[in-house]
Amino acid sequence: MPKTRHRPPGLDWAIYSQQGLQFSTHSANTLAGIKTVLTELKALPNWESPKAVFCMEHTGIYTAHLLETLYASKLSVWLESSLQIKQAGGMQRGKTDKVDAQRIAQYTHRFRDQIRLWQPPREVIQKLAFLSATRQRLNQAGPPVRYNLLTVPVAEQETFISKPLQKMLKGTVKKPLIVLKKQQNRSR
Repeated sequence: MPKTRHRPPGLDWAIYSQQGLQFSTHSANTLAGIKTVLTELKALPNWESPKAVFCMEHTGIYTAHLLETLYASKLSVWLESSLQIKQAGGMQRGKTDKVDAQRIAQYTHRFRDQIRLWQPPREVIQKLAFLSATRQRLNQAGPPVRYNLLTVPVAEQETFISKPLQKMLKGTVKKPLIVLKKQQNRSR
């Protein structure tokens, strides 16, 4: 099913069945892009949403739109470790996002008897995870080069998390960012 990478611009999708690869496409990693692919899937011959399992690698905030949309649509989601998928596939050459999506789809079909369906964590757990990650970035950040270690992820996650959580995280990092920016300017 969908394959996500550590790059926000897109998602690669693949469908695998007993007959082999049935479908492959690429979409934007946006709500509109995801909904477009879901509409395409519904139009496929023999498509049965209740029987479909959407398997993907866990890639942090980059799967947020996809997980939210699939869960809200009452579709089955399997979030798997990339290491687990890699180990199950053995030695493989040729790595592209499209090929990875196909391998994940094949993995899902092959290990369908071991499916562990994903459930969203409670909101408080999600907040703690984001705060913990932000704290870790703050601890790692230092002048002058690492200023972006904090600013880029905070800005990047805006499109993936709720407005209240964005506001809370921005408030948490505001003062440290000011200090880091001053240190960066002094070192120039």
